[in-house]
Amino acid sequence: MFIAMNRFKVAKDSTEAFEKIWLERESHLQGLPGFAEFHMLRGPEREEYVLYASHTLWNTKADFEAWTKSEAFRAAHARGNTSGRAPTYIGHPEFEGFEVFQHIVADRAADAA
Repeated sequence: MFIAMNRFKVAKDSTEAFEKIWLERESHLQGLPGFAEFHMLRGPEREEYVLYASHTLWNTKADFEAWTKSEAFRAAHARGNTSGRAPTYIGHPEFEGFEVFQHIVADRAADAA
């Protein structure tokens, strides 16, 4: 598995616009080879910003890299500002990619007992 994350520092007065853009956008992820899950995370609030992170799970790093070169990637990142005002970012989003070397899942059978 491969996890692709982008971290966004969003000015406190822009969090509503930021969340609206993400909730209303077309991700173009469903049906892509190797795509498993997407999460947009709201993190801790700091003095100047709120930290957000997008978290995408892929079957392989090669699947993720293929997506970044695809028409679906271009379409997902060509979105316009649907809120009428662009959110204010502090710096650029920071990409982080992780190859999973251990994966443990909950034992659902134990939960049912």
